[in-house]
Amino acid sequence: MSLDLVALGEVMLRLDPGDARVRTARSFAVWEGGGEYNVARALRRCFGLSTGIVTALADNEVGRLVEDLILAGGVDTSLIRWLPYDGIGRTVRNGLNFVERGFGVRAPLGVSDRGNTAVAQLKPADVDFGALFATGVGGLHTGGILAGLSDTTPDLIETALYAAREHGVRTSYDLNYRPSLWHGRGGLTAAQAVNRRLLRGVDVVFGVPTADPVDVDSFAAHAERLAAEFPDLRVVATTLRHAYSANCHDWGAIAWRDGEVAVATHRERLAVLDRIGGGDGFASGFLYGLHQGLDLLSCVEYGAAHGALAMTTPGDTSMATLAEVRALAESGTGDVIR
Repeated sequence: MSLDLVALGEVMLRLDPGDARVRTARSFAVWEGGGEYNVARALRRCFGLSTGIVTALADNEVGRLVEDLILAGGVDTSLIRWLPYDGIGRTVRNGLNFVERGFGVRAPLGVSDRGNTAVAQLKPADVDFGALFATGVGGLHTGGILAGLSDTTPDLIETALYAAREHGVRTSYDLNYRPSLWHGRGGLTAAQAVNRRLLRGVDVVFGVPTADPVDVDSFAAHAERLAAEFPDLRVVATTLRHAYSANCHDWGAIAWRDGEVAVATHRERLAVLDRIGGGDGFASGFLYGLHQGLDLLSCVEYGAAHGALAMTTPGDTSMATLAEVRALAESGTGDVIR
């Protein structure tokens, strides 16, 4: 199986009340979504690369609905591990995510129902990563959401990262801190400790592990410190966002590679329909640029453009086309600081 990228993470069923509230909704639109998966799907549907998802689902009608949505996105499903369902979800479940996209002063709201899900129970021995990466996979993408699902998922990620590195597969990791996943388990401090452990096996990181604000002026110092702590790290990239309201954001991105810093076109007061998935849109556009061998500025422009477009449509997953991304990325100007 020669895939351009494999994502490792959870895929949930997103239930969206549209313009309504979850608490008053009478119908929901459904999509599939997940931080790591969204990247693989966008790389397939928008950018035309071949991708797969390593995950687990409970084998019931909800799981098969998620599978059907994944198939519609063109992502290879042969790596999904199916776990037997006991009828009520006592031992294994599929994750549900109820999401309000917000409007104006009403912020977006996510209510996830993901305790004891199938992927949270995956152990390193459940996936033969060595055999997978020996087939010629180009990249592995995973991140902090999967790392926060259970006490064993960091072991799963670590095994995957080092198997990938052994086979020359580029690894990328999105820090993606979710407070709800770490509530009662040490919070941000525990999440940062896990992330720092896993970053030893990472080539490309999305986000900066700091509680301090990150902007154009401070980013280079943060990236240099990170690279000094993790010598195998090659690229650091992050979005730059300021939200005035649910539907109006300043949006940009910045990246570091071997001392070079590239800044994407900054889009002030960008109109936003649904912010969920914007960061994943950035990551997938950026990884597409790396896959194509583009220079750092082009990578960050493609990422920022795709993230901006992903936030103009509902749902976690991108509905943009490569032509749209290219047109938006190439119409702006960015700065390279050497």
